[in-house]
Amino acid sequence: MILFPAIDLKEGECVRLIHGDMSQATVFNDDPAAQARTFEQQGFEYLHVVDLDGAFSGKPENARAVDAILQAIDIPVQLGGGIRDMRTVEGWLEKGVSRTIIGTAAVKDPSFVREAARRHPGRIAVGVDARDGFVAVEGWARVSQLSALDIGKRFEDAGVAAIIYTDISRDGVLKGLNMEATLALANALTIPVIASGGLASIDDVKRLLEPDSAALAGAITGRALYDGRLDAAEALALIRAAREKSVA
Repeated sequence: MILFPAIDLKEGECVRLIHGDMSQATVFNDDPAAQARTFEQQGFEYLHVVDLDGAFSGKPENARAVDAILQAIDIPVQLGGGIRDMRTVEGWLEKGVSRTIIGTAAVKDPSFVREAARRHPGRIAVGVDARDGFVAVEGWARVSQLSALDIGKRFEDAGVAAIIYTDISRDGVLKGLNMEATLALANALTIPVIASGGLASIDDVKRLLEPDSAALAGAITGRALYDGRLDAAEALALIRAAREKSVA
């Protein structure tokens, strides 16, 4: 189980939103590269980055900040937001992004996702952001008629590296992960599923390490880290201990 710290970029700054609402953005750091270095120094092994402006516009908008993050750290980075064509996918991969996350295009252009996964095995993830059970697109501004499972099943045989499942109703409000819906998705798919939206405390990390959560590949944490509700050292120590126990 990998715990991914999140950096959400808006106008070059590191922010957190509430329910994906751009008008409810709290700036936590005006230097995203410095924030990325802090996460690496704390012991995190994989970073999750989202270009929020890009998610709305459909093209990269925070490239300078992403470039600075890539230059500042050695741990791998997965990046989403505004990635809707092959040129953008390959541009980010060439710059050093380890895995690109495709969201809106997974609904609108599934053949593009399949082709990207074929060309770049293990480096394409699909972002599935659900509001009341249905997948939202275009920076969560519009809700489709497809369920999270519909999208997941669409790519079962495509070679997608992971599904990142976000419950929008819990994102940024520290209500705890929606484990019921996330585990239901993970158990219905062969694609690894990463939980996102609402991780609030060390209790959520403990829940992720329970036996029935073994189907999950990881979880993303944002606001809880920034406001101190989740202690990075404690969370990572629990994960290390769980790994050592499973190996033993």
